[in-house]
Amino acid sequence: MKLKARIYAGSTLIQRHAITLFSQLRAAALTAFVIGAAAAHAQANNVGQKPYLGWSTFSEQTINGSFLTQANIQAQSDAMKSSGMQDHGFNYINIDSGWMGSFDSNGRPIPNTGTFPDIKALIDHIHANGQKAGIYWIPGIEQPAVDGNYPILGTQYHTQDIVTIPLAQGNAFAGAPPNPYHDKIDFTKPGAQEYINSVVALFASWGVDFIKLDGVAPGSYSDSLSIDDRPDVAAWSKAIAASGRPIWLTISWAIDQDYLGDFRPYQNARRIEDDIECEGRCGTLTDWQRIYQRFRDLPGWQNDASPTQGWNDLDSLDIGDGSLDGLTNDEKRTAISLWAMANAPMYLGGDLTKLDSFGKQLVSNDEMIAVDQSGKPAKQVLGGEQPVWVSSQGNNTYYVALFNLNATPAIIHLPWNLLGVNGALQVRDLWNHQNLGPSVLPFTTVLKGHDVRLLKVVTYGKAAPTSSTSYEAESATLGGSAVIADCAACSGGEKVGGLGLGANNTVTFNNVYVARAGVYLMQVDSMTQGLRSYLYSVNGGPFQTLNSGGGSFFLPASTTIPVRLQKGMNSIQFGSPVSYPPDLDRIVISGNGDAPEPSFRVYEAEVATLSGNASGGFSNYSSGLAKAGNIGGGAGNAVTFSNVTAPSAGTYLLEVDYATSGPRSFFLTINNGTANELDLNGSTFDEPTYIVLRVHLNAGTNTLRFDNATGYAPDLDRIVVAPTVLGDLMGEILH
Repeated sequence: MKLKARIYAGSTLIQRHAITLFSQLRAAALTAFVIGAAAAHAQANNVGQKPYLGWSTFSEQTINGSFLTQANIQAQSDAMKSSGMQDHGFNYINIDSGWMGSFDSNGRPIPNTGTFPDIKALIDHIHANGQKAGIYWIPGIEQPAVDGNYPILGTQYHTQDIVTIPLAQGNAFAGAPPNPYHDKIDFTKPGAQEYINSVVALFASWGVDFIKLDGVAPGSYSDSLSIDDRPDVAAWSKAIAASGRPIWLTISWAIDQDYLGDFRPYQNARRIEDDIECEGRCGTLTDWQRIYQRFRDLPGWQNDASPTQGWNDLDSLDIGDGSLDGLTNDEKRTAISLWAMANAPMYLGGDLTKLDSFGKQLVSNDEMIAVDQSGKPAKQVLGGEQPVWVSSQGNNTYYVALFNLNATPAIIHLPWNLLGVNGALQVRDLWNHQNLGPSVLPFTTVLKGHDVRLLKVVTYGKAAPTSSTSYEAESATLGGSAVIADCAACSGGEKVGGLGLGANNTVTFNNVYVARAGVYLMQVDSMTQGLRSYLYSVNGGPFQTLNSGGGSFFLPASTTIPVRLQKGMNSIQFGSPVSYPPDLDRIVISGNGDAPEPSFRVYEAEVATLSGNASGGFSNYSSGLAKAGNIGGGAGNAVTFSNVTAPSAGTYLLEVDYATSGPRSFFLTINNGTANELDLNGSTFDEPTYIVLRVHLNAGTNTLRFDNATGYAPDLDRIVVAPTVLGDLMGEILH
């Protein structure tokens, strides 16, 4: 069964500092990773040269406990063929956790005959439809197979001969010793490899083409090397080779990036985060926050995917079941565009027998699929809430994706020098199948909230390089618990950890110099496992948010955001008064002061003025990794944003990100005017959702207060203030 609870990245010590002790535990592994990363490995198991396309059972299993049956899987196979998906390359039917019932006379897992009376006949049917069949299993060996002391096929050994003594945890789903249930296999013992060979041989005899090995550690949010499945992954890959059948091997989930060098030779893909499904924590298959999570994670993994390294698996795409998916159509298009730019395996969840017309439209777009199958995963060239991802295809041709991660519409500008070129000879919109013509000036487009523009661009010229200056975190001013730690892969060999969880635990760059005032690009090199966020301040100004994610505290990930600087010296401070920021390696300031600046402003509730019982605290899926709760239930329990600025008086868009389980209400008061009741609803306090309002703001500073004198209000994550697109367009025309 899947692990339901998400464990935040390690112990409190690791969360707060990620420094000396943790460095010592992982130093040898990191060195091996850095060395191994330089070497290319052939794709394992004679498959995986391109990311696969298909479908998996698990999303539907999370909302329908009786779904996993032979009859239902056969129906999904038939639906994949009849829907036309298969004509566009979708051909994997993957059976996830829950198919197994017992063990055969050699201790190998066999199906529950009540739900899968003839698994070989099922797989034969899948093959007859022109498809490939996948199956799920885990590292180690389950206790009933050990207790039975079964003979290992083709050897003189038995299952009790191959387990680690005393019993140890065989995967991340195991219980604590002495009775882990999922027992660790000792691959130094004779018979151990042969046991795995026999399991894979059984799968191969059924016709299996794909294996998902789940609960793999280091990863799956297990602590360091307390569970180590590196020998298991190697053994499974060797067993696949011995079977003589080309079988794709995916390892799952949230694989620890520090050990990717050990895993890489044996796998075709690795899951880089936890499950995308809500699994009962919201009322739908997934939701927007779980898509946004992938945007935060992927920059740290963007250099690890290729036809020789294997692929970054972002998990299922729940995009074909209408409102049950928990995503708007724009969000579905945004999700599949990110998967395509990442060259991620693209497999749907949900029920293919109910595939809706919009989902069918998405998966039948061959121009989008060509992006996913290009074998050249994209790199993020601009981060933040309006990120830009670019994939160079050679011959001056690029795939470009422009995203708007806010719920408010926005005008997006793409200067061509971000691609290192002077302009575009051809621009093609891949979702609308339209040629947009050449573009010399920055490319400009209007995007709805949570929407995307996916382009194929033929460029010309080479942009002149711009100057840049690097500032090391260890040379900056450290406050409170901030501390320098060794980091072999970091610039300068050091980093700063111990940030956040207090207003004084900061790192401040006091000597950031630019020759003229303007908007520059700031590259932030940071490290984290899981989601973390900086709240940073420029020249003592209001907090700004940089939401991050990643798979390592020792391998820096870069993201670049625009930052407005004054002429001469500037100070930029990183921390978080309420929650956990990543560790920080360095910042790099580049440009000439003419970078595009987003027109929206974000205000985090946890650092607004909290009165009465209202309080800020950790929230894993919230912006800033925190939110404000205990709002309402009395007139004084309020969140007040007292520094909301507007360049001129007029109508603005206000995005309110909130969390509630069931109906609750805010009363919103702007500039001491009449309170307006916002009646809201939601399915979870764990993950924010959003509404967008139109509000009138004064020129200069405004005050927005959220409270509820008589009833309980939702928790409040953040607000986003943005111009109306029409007003923004008129301003650009006038100027």
